[in-house]
Amino acid sequence: MSKPHWRPAHASDLPAISAIAAQIHPALPESPEVLAEKMRLYPDGCRVLVAGDEIAGYGLAHPWKQHRIPPLDGLLARLPDDADCLYVHDVAVLPDFRGGVVRPYVADVEQLARASGIATLALVSVYATRPLWQRLGFRPVTADAALRAKLASYGEGSTYMLRDLTAV
Repeated sequence: MSKPHWRPAHASDLPAISAIAAQIHPALPESPEVLAEKMRLYPDGCRVLVAGDEIAGYGLAHPWKQHRIPPLDGLLARLPDDADCLYVHDVAVLPDFRGGVVRPYVADVEQLARASGIATLALVSVYATRPLWQRLGFRPVTADAALRAKLASYGEGSTYMLRDLTAV
């Protein structure tokens, strides 16, 4: 079997992406319509991890505003014209394919951000993934009351994190 690799996501990948999302995030469900909208609004930030003939993971990112977490399972309608970060909405990889595969996706997202003149990556770390994101250069942000309220919908222990690309 060939080594897992990232490729651009296509609309035809949506069933596999939705199935992986349901498996990895049972407590944080998002509808296929929400996932499809992210793919439609910013296809450059949407990738799938391919292992042989199987989709083993996905990553979804789009331009956004720092400290303004997009609603979980909510439609965006449009992306902000004054985006100041590339928001990594989700990276989900099936357990059998984990181990070093997120780094290339983050490198792709970093290149997209730089090409767009964006100097910051942002995300919400869920479950116990904060150490992974810290290894990839993200740093936790102290959340104010408004940010804490939005983080609550992402589950206990969720952390808003930023990566400054000018420091790299």
